[in-house]
Amino acid sequence: MNIILLSKFRGRPYRIQIGSPVQLSLLAVFAVIIASSVGVMGYWWGQSSKSSDRLSSIQQEIKLQRELISQTRFNANADLDALAARLGQIQAHATRLNALGQKLVKIAKLDPGEFNFEESPGLGGPDEADAPVNLDFGSEIDDVITELEDREQQLGVLENILMSSHMKEELFPEGRPIGRGWISSYYGMRTNPFTGKLQFHKGMDFAAKSGSDVLAVAGGVITWSGKRYGYGNLVEINHGNGYVTRYGHNETNLVKVGDTVKKGQTISLMGSTGRSTGPHVHFEVLKNGRQINPQKFVQRR
Repeated sequence: MNIILLSKFRGRPYRIQIGSPVQLSLLAVFAVIIASSVGVMGYWWGQSSKSSDRLSSIQQEIKLQRELISQTRFNANADLDALAARLGQIQAHATRLNALGQKLVKIAKLDPGEFNFEESPGLGGPDEADAPVNLDFGSEIDDVITELEDREQQLGVLENILMSSHMKEELFPEGRPIGRGWISSYYGMRTNPFTGKLQFHKGMDFAAKSGSDVLAVAGGVITWSGKRYGYGNLVEINHGNGYVTRYGHNETNLVKVGDTVKKGQTISLMGSTGRSTGPHVHFEVLKNGRQINPQKFVQRR
């Protein structure tokens, strides 16, 4: 075998003659080594490319997982905030219901020990085996809030009914305008103590010790507090629904015009001012501006 090598050095070709078996073997080994090196380098390059692609894929997956974890944390915090807001709503409803319940107990004059809204109700029972339960806390909380709103609305209606009944009772004249004493003159025809002639008496007189308390027979607003001819020191109370009561001959008035008074409140001290023969209170009940017999209101109590 002849191998011709061309070189620019001196412009002359070189010829190498390979003919012996040893030379051929060395050439074959050299060729195998070169081919193996080229193969190994190609394999290494291919594996390096695959490793680089795999590393890039792993890095991308890690990035996606981090984003997923971040989103999960954000959603969890949002759910906790929503849960806290709902629990706040439940707490607010429960507080209003407790206050409303205590108010209703007072209005309805129920036993506070039996209906104590400041303490948890008594609960109990035997221990049962726990059954697997799959709860949706969001819907459960919504159901509790809805139930509390319904209860609050029902108690609000009940409060209006009781308040209406209570206000009617509070504003309707009834009872005696004094704590202690006696009836010294009734409504109707009587002999005038000053002239001795028959004259219509438009109220009832209640006698007692001078300086005794004169009481409002119903709640209302003071529309007169001062001297008036014949009545002496007079207190007049407007109770609404056309009802007005008058308390005359007082020694001292304890209220002024515009004051709001409650049933049973002391409004004056008994005296004998005006046309009077002794300490007493002249008590009148007016309906739509006309005096009516106070006796039925006095006897209601």
